[in-house]
Amino acid sequence: MERKVAIVTGASRGIGAATALRLAADGWAVTVNYRANEDAAAETAAAVEAAGGVAMTVQADTASESDVNRLFGEVETAWGRLDGLVNNAGVIGPRGRFEALTLDDMERVLAVNVTGYMLCARAAVTRMSTKLGGHGGVIVNVSSGAAHRGGANSTILYAVSKGAVNTLTIGLSQEVAGEGIRVNAVSPGITRTDMPSPELLAQGPAIPMGRIGEADEVAEGIVWLMSDAAAYVAGANIRIAGGRP
Repeated sequence: MERKVAIVTGASRGIGAATALRLAADGWAVTVNYRANEDAAAETAAAVEAAGGVAMTVQADTASESDVNRLFGEVETAWGRLDGLVNNAGVIGPRGRFEALTLDDMERVLAVNVTGYMLCARAAVTRMSTKLGGHGGVIVNVSSGAAHRGGANSTILYAVSKGAVNTLTIGLSQEVAGEGIRVNAVSPGITRTDMPSPELLAQGPAIPMGRIGEADEVAEGIVWLMSDAAAYVAGANIRIAGGRP
């Protein structure tokens, strides 16, 4: 594979799908990861190829260590290289007050949103680090403004998980910056995907720009961080939220 190769987790829909398409437009070969929706992942890959890009789909639950190892192994076997990871797969968990959360709720959200990011980042680092024989690369973690806002009365668990993503970005970016790997994050605000509730989507007029964001707009920030234009950017967390803190 002569093109740079990226894995985008949770790329069957929303921000992940938009990122896969935008990366392909920038010349990347894209692995479209999905957990359950094979048809949607195939649609994303087909859209990439229709636009002149190169794509493959790989099913994997990123909360599973064996699945993550298989995902990265399949990419290595098929394309022989890895240059970038977009950690995007995530779940919001149940909405409601904190005391209503069950242990199962907590474990699933943290498994996908935190452990999954860590497993994928570890697999990427072991392949890209110049200290370990790699040629460098880039990781972009998709966080959320919820980490700053807290999610009171609705999504505290999700906010907690994204706070952990921010910490992972800060720490890992410093650990591997000297090994040819740049680690950054984006923190989207309310974005038109299937994740926000209808009540959140209705808040558009209250956002300083007067509207909610689109997945393509978040993807632009991610792909810039993946590009050589951001060659001196590491440890950054770009808020993409229409002026909302």
